Amino acid sequence: MTSTYPAARALRPGAADPVPDVPDTPLEYHLDAHEAAELRAVVARFADTQPAPDQPEFYDGDHAAEELLPAGLRGFLLSYRRTESTAACLVHGFPVDDGRLGPTPGHWREAIGGRAARAQELWLAMCGLALGDPFGWVTLQEGRIIQNILPIRGDERRQSGYGSESLLEFHTEDGFHPNRCDYLLLFGLRNRDRVPTVVSSVRDVRLSDHDRTVLAEERFHILPDTEHIRQLEASAPRHPALPRLYAMTDRPVPTAVLFGDRLNPYLRIDRPFMRVGPGDSEAAAALDRLMDELRRVQREIVVGPGSLLIVDNYRAVHGRRAFTPRYDGTDRWLKKLTVSRNLRRNLSGYALEHPRVIV
Repeated sequence: MTSTYPAARALRPGAADPVPDVPDTPLEYHLDAHEAAELRAVVARFADTQPAPDQPEFYDGDHAAEELLPAGLRGFLLSYRRTESTAACLVHGFPVDDGRLGPTPGHWREAIGGRAARAQELWLAMCGLALGDPFGWVTLQEGRIIQNILPIRGDERRQSGYGSESLLEFHTEDGFHPNRCDYLLLFGLRNRDRVPTVVSSVRDVRLSDHDRTVLAEERFHILPDTEHIRQLEASAPRHPALPRLYAMTDRPVPTAVLFGDRLNPYLRIDRPFMRVGPGDSEAAAALDRLMDELRRVQREIVVGPGSLLIVDNYRAVHGRRAFTPRYDGTDRWLKKLTVSRNLRRNLSGYALEHPRVIV
């Protein structure tokens, strides 16, 4: 195994703004052949003895699956969680057999019933457990904990993981929700066109002291992204979660965009689904300048087969470049997992059926 660690970051003495002398470069870990063999052995151990890793019941078991990760990888993930050293990290070298995967499904409904990527789902779940508590949404992919990111015919222009021909704009994952994840994990199964995920770290942006002040005030509204509502309306139009989502849309709670330490803040943003109060041109201008900065410092990351991208959902925003889907079974296909550092945080009233499947 090999891993790469960044140099320390610096502040100009007395400065009002951090100086990105050392860009917030993702950490990287490369699995070696011995570690890959260890992971394959875990698959054999779990074969047909546990619920599938996309089911919430898998995470209720007493198997301590995260402890079966190769020691070097587990240490890397634990260190990443403890230090918050970078806004993203990458793990390379998970085994993926393109032939055994079969074609990229045409819809997530086809993907959730398949077993072709069960090994990769298990490894993704193990990494998620090392970082915290994996969870899912009752509103997305029928409550599956592990979800599928792939292009869907008819959704080409949507601002979702099923879009393709439009830029997926920068956002905090599920930024509208108080229980949004701490970590977003994207595991590559197929990406022949090398479609890049785009990541920007809030640590790299340059903002005036005034803009930081404005962005730290509760003058912004983030509405639920339409995918949460669309899927539930189609599958369970009488679900008790829908009135809550409608209320979040009609009467959003004002929030800050930046919070925490003033010069080393956390971030909450989802530009396509955001608005400011009527006539608040000051807040709108500050938000626009932040978006300009996030675009300036963006970096492209190609999540290829066998690579895992972990995004700190409080430190970074992410998106995806536009691409032209073929719908011939060879399109980009990722597995997605969301992880909380503390699933008990503010869960009152949000878990209606299972504590790992929230609304």
